[in-house]
Amino acid sequence: MHLRFSRDIEKLLQQLAEKPLTVSDIIAETSERGFSLVIGLLVLPFLFPMPPGFTAVLGAGSLLLGLQMALGRRTPWLPKKISRFRFPHKFVLLLLNNLKRGTGWIEKIAKPRWKKLAQHPYTWRFTGLCIAWLTILLMLPIPFTNPIPTLVILLFVIATMESDGLLICFSYILTGLISLLFILASDFIVRIVNHLVYLMQ
Repeated sequence: MHLRFSRDIEKLLQQLAEKPLTVSDIIAETSERGFSLVIGLLVLPFLFPMPPGFTAVLGAGSLLLGLQMALGRRTPWLPKKISRFRFPHKFVLLLLNNLKRGTGWIEKIAKPRWKKLAQHPYTWRFTGLCIAWLTILLMLPIPFTNPIPTLVILLFVIATMESDGLLICFSYILTGLISLLFILASDFIVRIVNHLVYLMQ
């Protein structure tokens, strides 16, 4: 794992395994990169089974950071309830052991290219908007769908950190396709529920 995201996220997870750090501690350590790193850290758990109550806190944090990016902010801010959140030791070890499995495939294709596009302020804003939208999809109560938007958010995070404009554009396309998938899935669920209600009448 040689890319910046892998090095930084692994370092953070190792720190979390050694001593309890809050999300605000991590933001303070990572400066402007805190947006990408903290979003990556917040959504990475969605690839694995999580303890009860984690979804709302982690999802809300990712959503707020995505919206701040969309507004053009370069310094992340989170409310106290989220900024004081600490990852349990056992869960951190789980993430650390599965980090390569969760992000390895992305890192094989990420590299600096189309840098002007990747570092453009409007790209930063639109990427934040996409991350916020994907986080909303991530938090929807649709079974077995969490990994889908999570992987695309991680794709955005790594592409942003590596200044990979091509990968960012590919992530935009995936965001559109996933949005369509969720719309179709939601429509199917609504039709099933309506049909069941009709049968019960």
